Amino acid sequence: FTEKDQIKPDLLLTDVIMPEMNGKILYEELRKKFPALKVLFMSGYTANVIAHNGILDKGIHFIEKPFTSKALLKKIEEIE
Repeated sequence: FTEKDQIKPDLLLTDVIMPEMNGKILYEELRKKFPALKVLFMSGYTANVIAHNGILDKGIHFIEKPFTSKALLKKIEEIE
């Protein structure tokens, strides 16, 4: 993102495990530019597996894949 973009995202929806960087690193990098940015992590792994392996901290906003649009909306509302 550049200054001219004028993009101010409210929420990042990102997978935890990705080929080049994990979702936590992506979120940390984006928070430098957008300190108020909130995040909802998603993964095919359970939250316990993700937390147990030290990938994410406990208590983060997380949704397990696959999920329905209704479940996604409910999780987003919990973050707000």
